Amino acid sequence: MNEFSRIESLIGIDKLNLIKNKTVLVIGLGGVGGYSVETLVRCGIENIIIVDYDKVDITNINRQIIALHSTLNKNKTEVFLSRIKDINPKCSVKIINELINKDNIDLLFENNIDYIIDACDTIETKKLLIKKSIEKNIKLISCMGTAKKIDPTRLKITTLDKTSYDKIAKILRVWTKDENINKKIMVVSSDEEIIDVKSKELASMSFVPNVAGILCAKYVIDDIVNN
Repeated sequence: MNEFSRIESLIGIDKLNLIKNKTVLVIGLGGVGGYSVETLVRCGIENIIIVDYDKVDITNINRQIIALHSTLNKNKTEVFLSRIKDINPKCSVKIINELINKDNIDLLFENNIDYIIDACDTIETKKLLIKKSIEKNIKLISCMGTAKKIDPTRLKITTLDKTSYDKIAKILRVWTKDENINKKIMVVSSDEEIIDVKSKELASMSFVPNVAGILCAKYVIDDIVNN
């Protein structure tokens, strides 16, 4: 018996080995990206690149898996490195502790990557990731907005063109049309209407971003196993 014996019993050793040999990049280690990383590593991924420039903040505790009083003010990438190694010491982890933009995005592609999970907050970076993934023929799934939503059952894996009630997705739909991008962009999105809260904060409940992150990871694992 080993830490992945129950997965092996479910899908077989050959498919488990496929999972172990893929490389996944996760950009953004918040509520969405954190649960993507957690799920990927517990599913057997042994090559992962994690990207975030931020430190753990007190306001992260309501939804982020690494956010604890003991980890406050520590780099998210460093905290996750320790956690990943504690789950699976064999996992190869590369950390990129940078805010990604057009000037440094090539940092992400210094290694061969099979999948990208885009869990970042910045729309311009999402656009860059879409273009780069198409250019380099890397499979990508991008998480849309999860703030001000409260029903995790309204989240689904879909394509960008089929999204609704999502402000981020709307911006990206218009942009892809303007850029003549015809490729189907895989996303996780909720069709729940945004809750009108009188706050400038991106109000959130843990189960919406966290379920979104798990769905992003599910897309990757399903694609490895079924293709």
